[in-house]
Amino acid sequence: MSDTKIGTTGVQSTPKGRRPGVRTLGLGSDDAVRVVRLVKAGFPYSRLAKLQKATGMPWEKIARFVAISPRTLTRRQTEGRLRADESDRVLRASRIFEMTVDLFEGETAAATQWLQMPQPGLGGEVPIEFASTDVGARELENLIVRLEHGVFV
Repeated sequence: MSDTKIGTTGVQSTPKGRRPGVRTLGLGSDDAVRVVRLVKAGFPYSRLAKLQKATGMPWEKIARFVAISPRTLTRRQTEGRLRADESDRVLRASRIFEMTVDLFEGETAAATQWLQMPQPGLGGEVPIEFASTDVGARELENLIVRLEHGVFV
């Protein structure tokens, strides 16, 4: 992972040793027990809004990234809270976003663009869509780690 840097849009990359995903969502601590409790309780809708703002992606793309329909997102916004499974997917998307920002050395705009473009390492799939399932997200994370280490196959 990279050192802490400010990207072109002001989003800081994840410091070494820090659990990816928690900074973008404003969770404050990366203590695993605390994070699990927050996920189980369901994030406030504002956490998802932080992810959307950090990525700069339109809401329809965020909806695909976190695998929550736009209609459900509207309901959750009204209710003010996400469910546990939705919160887990938001944390996963945030983790992937931060890993990608690190890959692009803090360049948020480049990371966001990469996440929305077909990638040969994913068989031509678009990362934000590929990551909508757990198995896809894990494979995307593996690809990002390989790319960080210069392994392109």
